[in-house]
Amino acid sequence: MSHDFFASRWAQRPAHVTDGGHGLPAGFRAAAAAAGIKGDGAIDLGLLVCDAEDAVSAARYTRSGVLAAPVLVCRDETIPNGIRAVVANSGNANAATGRAGIEAARAMQEITAQALDAEPGAVAVASTGVIGAPLPTAGLQAGIADAVAALDAGGDEDFNEAIMTTDAFAKRASLDVRLASGTVRLSAQAKGAGMIEPAFATMLCFVQTDAALEPETAELLLSVCVKRSFDRISVDGQLSTNDTVILICSGASGVRVAPESEDELRFGEALDALLRMLAIMIVRDGEGSKRIGRVVVRGASGEVVERCARSIANSPLVKTALHGADPNWGRIAQAVGQALPGSAPLMLDIAIEGIAVCAGGVAVPYDRDALNVAAAGLEIEYEVGLPISDPTQRFETEVLFSDLGHEYVTINAEYTT
Repeated sequence: MSHDFFASRWAQRPAHVTDGGHGLPAGFRAAAAAAGIKGDGAIDLGLLVCDAEDAVSAARYTRSGVLAAPVLVCRDETIPNGIRAVVANSGNANAATGRAGIEAARAMQEITAQALDAEPGAVAVASTGVIGAPLPTAGLQAGIADAVAALDAGGDEDFNEAIMTTDAFAKRASLDVRLASGTVRLSAQAKGAGMIEPAFATMLCFVQTDAALEPETAELLLSVCVKRSFDRISVDGQLSTNDTVILICSGASGVRVAPESEDELRFGEALDALLRMLAIMIVRDGEGSKRIGRVVVRGASGEVVERCARSIANSPLVKTALHGADPNWGRIAQAVGQALPGSAPLMLDIAIEGIAVCAGGVAVPYDRDALNVAAAGLEIEYEVGLPISDPTQRFETEVLFSDLGHEYVTINAEYTT
């Protein structure tokens, strides 16, 4: 991992977090293999194992109404807070595949459990790729056996490669986190570039730590951090069938993160920064994305600011303007108006990179040259203010989003061919 993992102004490195180089936390091993899903001997199966029998886990899954088979198996058949291994494939989402898909997901789970001498319910299954095609299972037995034989504490890079689909680059990190009780390691591997929004993405993310957490602590921290990271991104406004985020804690460091302690706060800050940066990397990938944006909306209603932020982030007009470095703020105003239709003029404020362009619903003078320079950056921030009559009722939200360019159309026009 390079020294500049936190390469965005929107994800700050906590002072007590340092780059940990490569490798998984104590108690974890990972590997990858070819299972014949992509064909041509391509690496398409990843295996992540926690060797601690008393491991603690937490998980979050897509909120789509069309749930992929591995999501159903994980949600309904894994041990609550007791996941000890993850087997994941790319090249096939195993979604909209009916009973056969469920059986294929269970086969992945059971073959892996048998190879690891573990309970099937301790093995999570994840898939990513084309929707609606049967998952090839002929090579699962051999692929999983090869992965088990290759398990290694430094196998996180291979594991990350195995779960990538249209990703242009790997999304992973290993961090060292200094707590009052000692130093722990926190690592993660993620994939995602398209079909992103609003309840994370066509994305998978697996997080490991050698800290010891209570099940309730793991659940709380993962829930809060997902809401501030993967729930805040959009590439194309499309909700995936397969979103999965899993945190596994081995406790192998001997450092216990006590509930409601300073250690919990510091560990939570590290997890938050890690997931937020991975989320930004997904947006930055964006299947051909050139620039990324962050829209911040403030107003008198939580539901209203959320609706406006999503409308802006998912507007093709806003996204194409972002791609072309065109600070056409009229497109932002249009997206707000679409989200909040009404008969009276909306008294909104708009700023781009801190430069006010609209106040009270009316254009204001601004330095066009300065705005053009600001809009040519790689990260562009938009601020929208809605009328607030009661200062005590003030809500704010954000969405991080990609632009929309030629490469996105090319990738998705040719995805299954």
